[in-house]
Parts: sequence; structure tokens; C-alpha cells
Amino acid sequence: MSSDLYDYSASEPEKPAKAIESGLYIVATPIGNLADMSQRAIEMLRAADLVAVEDSRVTGKLLHHLGLKKRMRPYHDHSSEADRDSLLAAARNGVVVLVSDAGTPLISDPGYKLVRAAREAGITVSTAPGPSAAIAALSISGLPTDRFLFAGFLPSKTKARADVLAEFTHVKSTLLFYESGPRLGASLQSMAEILGPRDAVVARELTKKFEEVVSGTLPQLADHYAEVEPKGEIVVVVGPPTEAAHEVGDYEGALKIALESMPPAKAAKDIAKRFGVDRAEVYERAMALKSGA
Repeated sequence: MSSDLYDYSASEPEKPAKAIESGLYIVATPIGNLADMSQRAIEMLRAADLVAVEDSRVTGKLLHHLGLKKRMRPYHDHSSEADRDSLLAAARNGVVVLVSDAGTPLISDPGYKLVRAAREAGITVSTAPGPSAAIAALSISGLPTDRFLFAGFLPSKTKARADVLAEFTHVKSTLLFYESGPRLGASLQSMAEILGPRDAVVARELTKKFEEVVSGTLPQLADHYAEVEPKGEIVVVVGPPTEAAHEVGDYEGALKIALESMPPAKAAKDIAKRFGVDRAEVYERAMALKSGA
């Protein structure tokens, strides 16, 4: 294979060997290492009449690296219906490429409404698949991969975060979360209290120079990151529940959180089931907590 296939620095890149028909193309971009850009993704960007981006500064750097100059138009969470209609009009008669700042578009990024509207309008929708931080983290976590659930970012508020985590308590799948450095410690603490001592992995800055993967139980990771605020993009991978996760651990912290949104009887039932303890005992403790004892 010719080595120049991977030379992305040419100032005048070759045209695609095969013309790309008009439509909307979802193109994955590197999550850190620019060498992860696929040849097919490059060809789609070369053919693009318009590139829909989250941040033109970020995508501009990638295009410059590839030796491309393209019209860019913002498309993000705050884009209007008129913005969407404009992109659809462009895709009817030309090639529109949708990218995110990094990784696969629509994975914790805006875009599904655009894709749905394009399909409803009979516009071709295709993809150049590639990097995804969630899948990359899962693949090197050493945790079960046969069933997994991607849950994106957890809420920043303690109670809202606890409510969301409670929804996953009995989900028999590996869980994937995105997180930021400043919030990681608090999120891991909530996970430890609500999900129990499950095996977990914190994967940071994947494919980059300072890539780091730390494994342990959720309580261990919560303790580790209580005083450490890591930098960069973070994925937390949490193993599925096991019998041990329901039978051991101090349930009082989880009970306190449950009482914030549930009456004592319901909270006691939930916690007793999760931790494998006597329901009457948990109810008695719940009533004591409610009374301030």
C-alpha cells in the first residue's frame, strides 16, 4: 500500500476517486490522535460543499491539518429550526458533512433532529464511522462488553445525579458515563453510594500523550479522586451489578439520598433490595434519619 495514503499534510489534496452524491454525511473525527482519521472520512470532507460543526475553531484546525479549506456552519444544541432547514436545503443539492468537535457525531452531541428530518425529507444519510471515546474506553476497560448502556453526562446537582443513578441500579449491563475533571470526584462518590462496590474504570485523555486508565471498585476510585482533579476528557466505565454488590456495603449513605426523593417505606424497600439487608431494619433506620436521630 502506498505510504502517501496517510500523508494528510498536502496543500492540494487529491480529489476523491469516486464522486459522492448529494446528502447528509455523519463523519467521525479523532478524539485526540489525528492519525485516527480514516481515509474515507477524509474523502467525504474533501467532497463537502458545507461542513456543519460544533465549533469552527476546533474543526478549522482539523481541516488545516488535512490541507482543506471548507465552508463551515455552526450546528449545536442552540441551533434553531431555521438553521436545520438551511442545512437540509444544502444537502438536497450538495454534500453536507456533519462533524462534532471530537469523535462520532450524535454520541452525546447534537444532531439527531437533523438526521431525522433529513430521512423524513428523503435526503440520503450516510456515515463514515470511526472514533468514539465511549467505545474506546469500553474496549480497554476489561469489563463485560456483551451488554452496555451509554448514559452520557450525569447531572451536576447531587440530588438530580442520585435520581438518575438510581434508574440504573438494577440494569444488568456495563454502564458508560462521560465526565469532566472538576465533577469526577463527586460523581464517583454518588456512584459508590448508589451502585455499590462495583468494578469500574476511569479512562482519561484516550489516544493522547497523557492517556491514563485507572481501575478499581467505585469506592476505591471515589477515594482516589476525592483529592485529585484530573484534566482532560474522561469516560467512567462501571461494571454490571453482581450478587456481592447487593449484599455488602454501608447502605446508610444511599438511604439518606433515597429519603430526599422517597417516603421512608419506599426508600426502605429499595435499599433493602439493593443491599440485601432486612427491610424492617432499614425502615427503622429511615425513620430515625427522618426524625434527625
